[in-house]
Amino acid sequence: MSVPAVVVAAPASGSGKTTLATGLIGALRRAGHRVAPFKVGPDYIDPGYHGLAAGRPGRNLDPVLVGTERVVPLYQHGARGCDVAVVEGVMGLFDGRIDANQSAPVAEGSTAQVAGLLGAPVILVVDARGHSQSLAALLHGFATFDSSIRLGGVILNRVGSERHDQVLREACDRVGLPVLGSLPRMAELEVPSRHLGLIPAVEHGTAAVAAVDAMTDLVAAHVDLPAIAALARSTVSGPAWDPGLAAVVDGTGSAAVGFAPVIAIAGGPAFTFGYAEHRELLAAAGAEVAVFDPMHDELPVGTAGLVLPGGFPEEHAAELAANTRLLAQIGEQSRRGLPVHAECAGLLYLTRSLDGHPMAGVVEADAEFGPRLTLGYRDAVALTDSVLWRAGQQVRGHEFHRTRLVVSGADTAAWGWRVGADRVHEGALVHRVHASYLHTHPAGNPEAVVRFVAAATDCAHEAR
Repeated sequence: MSVPAVVVAAPASGSGKTTLATGLIGALRRAGHRVAPFKVGPDYIDPGYHGLAAGRPGRNLDPVLVGTERVVPLYQHGARGCDVAVVEGVMGLFDGRIDANQSAPVAEGSTAQVAGLLGAPVILVVDARGHSQSLAALLHGFATFDSSIRLGGVILNRVGSERHDQVLREACDRVGLPVLGSLPRMAELEVPSRHLGLIPAVEHGTAAVAAVDAMTDLVAAHVDLPAIAALARSTVSGPAWDPGLAAVVDGTGSAAVGFAPVIAIAGGPAFTFGYAEHRELLAAAGAEVAVFDPMHDELPVGTAGLVLPGGFPEEHAAELAANTRLLAQIGEQSRRGLPVHAECAGLLYLTRSLDGHPMAGVVEADAEFGPRLTLGYRDAVALTDSVLWRAGQQVRGHEFHRTRLVVSGADTAAWGWRVGADRVHEGALVHRVHASYLHTHPAGNPEAVVRFVAAATDCAHEAR
């Protein structure tokens, strides 16, 4: 049986989706449900808050990065053992990848596309500030824009008064949409943010737990949970994604039978961006996964492969630089041929310096905080063979950073893509190191994970 789901969407960004979705996950869990939390798109931060509320990993559903054919299987995999799922949308309901050649009825990667693929009803969260009777027209437009999307109800957020609430409810009645909740303005619930959005839950520590508890209390007090549970309906059926099957290439696995190479994954406050499926695929491909904190730890014993994921190293540059033993280890092991997969924060960590703080010095560049945000999906091509990709392989990825590299070396570029009329060469290949700003989703590219584990296996055997 497919697990019932609701999709939490909004007319636009900044409407309060994350507060509502996180609070709804927590309130349903408190009411006795086993809740599976999901986020549409490549967001790494919101799933951290979802995970705190649900008591299980938050996961992403991104048709752009994994393909539409994997959305339902990944949903089934992440919802296993649960009785309801909450899927938080991205931006506005119909917002997705901006593509001049877009011909589909809904934008690729949009909340509407994911809701349609799952067959799940949509709850529209409306920021009520500034709205009155004209809310009816807005809701009418969202309810009729795409007949394949079922709008199941409205949650009014940041309502100013009882009179305001009454007027808004009358507007909802005019278009036949039930009000599933009405939340007052509560500025103290705002979670601190920085240049890329909310501060990750791991960094926010006990304050994040307190914020999630407050969101849960708010939703439990002002939202009709039984009505939402009744609104949720079973998604489309289909087999669940299986990391064991995904990690098989041409009928064979990658690692030697009876041998598991140790692959170290950077964690802690500086490296918080990652997908739960990555560790699952690494393990399924035959690796032993060991998580460590580069702010304090050394490389785990027997490390044969290193993953440096995304995050906020610029916020912890001094602490990272102070762990000179680890920086020296990574520099030395990289020169000896240790396979390294570094994305965004990992790329910065491998440069000579980050905002003046010494880093590992593997990549011939210096990194600094930049004047603008770089954001968007990329259709990239691997420019040469690496521990992850074969030359010419086409991969979809996502950039999300506000740092830049000042390059003075001649490292081989990892990727090539176009932005408008411009041709971009990005990233660096050094020894067996693949470092890039580009984030990829392992479930959309399992062959890269298998290839990396095979490289780590070879490295472990060479060290013997």
